[in-house]
Amino acid sequence: MAVIKTNAEHTRQLARLMRAEAEGEGELGMLMVGNVGVNRVKGDCMDFRNIRSIPDMIYQSPGGFEAVQKSYFYQKARDREVRLAERTVSGERQHPASNALWFYRPDGPCPPTWYNQVNSGRYKKHCFFVPTYGDCPNVY
Repeated sequence: MAVIKTNAEHTRQLARLMRAEAEGEGELGMLMVGNVGVNRVKGDCMDFRNIRSIPDMIYQSPGGFEAVQKSYFYQKARDREVRLAERTVSGERQHPASNALWFYRPDGPCPPTWYNQVNSGRYKKHCFFVPTYGDCPNVY
């Protein structure tokens, strides 16, 4: 059962985003990027009010993803990535991204906060940041 509304095309778009943002971080890293994407659709809070679909989330401007500016994002999703996206859409969560709305790849250590959001942890090169429950209860 999906935790957000989706269809096959939108799930493939999520799969392409996951690959483009985190392929070098393996399946777990890609799942975490998927968690952030799903959380932005579920959240209806902060910078993500009125984001109701995977395309809304991916192409949000400002606030969307850097990957959409690169040709690699536009390549066809592979079956493996689609299966990962399906797992994420079905509600599978991976810490530290389980409640995260943001991530980025710093040159050094993860800062304790980023734009006033608390660091929930790091996976390989990406740092993840979560809102408070009061700011975004739908991601908890």
